[in-house]
Amino acid sequence: MNTLFDRAYSALLCAEPVAKIAELRALSASWQAGTLAFVGTAADSVRDIPVPGRPALPLLVAPRHLKPRGLGSAEGRATLIHAIAHIEFNAINLAVDAVYRFRGMPEQFYADWLSVAVDEARHFELLTARLAALGHGYGDFPAHDGLWQAACTTAHSCLARMALVPRVLEARGLDVTPGMIERLRAAQDLETIAVLEVILREEVAHVATGTRWFQYCCTVAGVDPEATFLQLLESHARGMIRAPFNLEARARAGFSAKEMDALGAIAASH
Repeated sequence: MNTLFDRAYSALLCAEPVAKIAELRALSASWQAGTLAFVGTAADSVRDIPVPGRPALPLLVAPRHLKPRGLGSAEGRATLIHAIAHIEFNAINLAVDAVYRFRGMPEQFYADWLSVAVDEARHFELLTARLAALGHGYGDFPAHDGLWQAACTTAHSCLARMALVPRVLEARGLDVTPGMIERLRAAQDLETIAVLEVILREEVAHVATGTRWFQYCCTVAGVDPEATFLQLLESHARGMIRAPFNLEARARAGFSAKEMDALGAIAASH
């Protein structure tokens, strides 16, 4: 059927990156044109997706098995760019999964996450183009599967997904990207810096989208957003919180002063 959810499911399961991105863009265009049926909203029609569509490579390993990324060589920079490209590819799947999985939300929710998915696809293309300029392609280096594991952990709850994926995992990119840019500046890799500056600027808006819909879910559930976010951090993500924090970017993405104080306290307790 030509419904939003059927088309999102098809894009999500598409394994080849170029084909996935083409499906996603066609889906987004159909949504914007108003040609998709908005039916099949029942939650009982949502299928589990333990593994999304993705290519056979990269080889997925535990994070501890990934080599440190020294940026003094082209190979080291390619390894870093590949790691970020892998994050962006997963971010495509995560955004499309939010569209597919969480039924009964306002139509703006689906518009927002389709827009995020399209942005993530463009980021992936920018990174893979830079990777190609360095003589490599997506899949040439091992990677880890932490982002999709988070999707599986939060598949039962839109509230938990909005808290733990955009506001924890993706917000981590806001913290670490400025440091990457400075290291690349020392290596005089201005081309990669230009790509990361685009990604950093747009990821603030993506995390803000997560904040907005997390707060909406809390309102619907009748719970306090700050207290709920801190409870979820304690139960699911304490070990993921690391300083330093990009306070200015996080503030623009909707983090409150109380939340930032709590993040700082968790980081200091490690």
